[in-house]
Amino acid sequence: MVEDNERTYGRTPSKSTLLKIVILGDGGVGKSCLMGRFVSNHFDDHSFHTIGVEFMNKTIEIGGSSYTLQVWDTAGQERFKSLRTPFYRGSDICILSYAIDDRSSFSNLKMWLNEFLHYAGVKNGIEKFPFMVVGNKSDVSSKDREVPYEQLKHWCEENKIATYIETSAKNDNNVVEAFSMAVQRWSDLDQKAERELGMFQHPDALTLHGAGPAATFRSTCCSRSTEVL
Repeated sequence: MVEDNERTYGRTPSKSTLLKIVILGDGGVGKSCLMGRFVSNHFDDHSFHTIGVEFMNKTIEIGGSSYTLQVWDTAGQERFKSLRTPFYRGSDICILSYAIDDRSSFSNLKMWLNEFLHYAGVKNGIEKFPFMVVGNKSDVSSKDREVPYEQLKHWCEENKIATYIETSAKNDNNVVEAFSMAVQRWSDLDQKAERELGMFQHPDALTLHGAGPAATFRSTCCSRSTEVL
């Protein structure tokens, strides 16, 4: 018979990188629906606007590495601004969201971008932080679409954001892909920062696991690890 302590403690816990993801955008674009679809594969067509801030966790594997994503959904209404801004600092990834059938939510992306840059303390340039732009509600009919895909592409190129995608939380289209792309972008930038910082390090310097050089080089995009049993 196998002893309880052998079943419980006989294996080595896997390492998972903890990443904080903040989803920003106007109220009603489907931020909560995106988070719910991604984390629990659930969609509520009658969900209410988020009041303040809420978050959910999910662990995924990308490229052979494990990531525990702490996804924060922030209220899009102006009256909740004082509640959401303290949560920007310490974010590893920012997802800017709009609804493709709502041109005003697309026009407000710049405002959300600037707000995050200011309160999160991003100082090394937009291109060095893992931003992701998501156009939600791709399930709407073509006659109801107000933001063409080409306009999304042009906006991202103009604002030096490399990753963007259209999704449908309702139809479960590209939702997992959106979060996976965001994490991959974080990983690419983290590895690039490590290489760049390596040029300034002494070749005999010792780097401890879990405290990679990117954590120092990119102060707003830190590597953090947690043990997942």
